[in-house]
This record gives sequence, structure tokens and C-alpha cells, in this order.
Amino acid sequence: MKNRDEVEGNVENIKGRIKEAVGTLAGNPDLENKGASQRTDGAVQEGFGKARRKVGEAIEDLGEKLKR
Repeated sequence: MKNRDEVEGNVENIKGRIKEAVGTLAGNPDLENKGASQRTDGAVQEGFGKARRKVGEAIEDLGEKLKR
């Protein structure tokens, strides 16, 4: 199950993509750049969340193995 960082990062990524596309269509480089930055920040946050989840899952798996 996704954690908060994954979900929030994905939302920011999508919002950034929308801003970037609107900026491109409107010929507004400022909005396009803000969207690209927001998209990148969202992708980083989502990646951090995925890594955190993977570490948690690995710890749970190790705990299960130690119980046996």
C-alpha cells in the first residue's frame, strides 16, 4: 500500500505536468518552468516514499524470517 509521500508526490507530479502543459500551450515560460519544477519535486517525493516503503517491507520480511 502506498504511503503518504508516494501519494502526495504523485499528486504534485500530476499538478506540475498540468501547469507545464498549460504554460507550453499559453506560451508562458514562467508557468511552464514552475510546472516542470513542481513535477520534479513530486517525482522526488514519490521516489522517497517508495524507497521508505521498500525498507519497511524488507524489515517486516526480516522480522518474519527471524520468528521462524
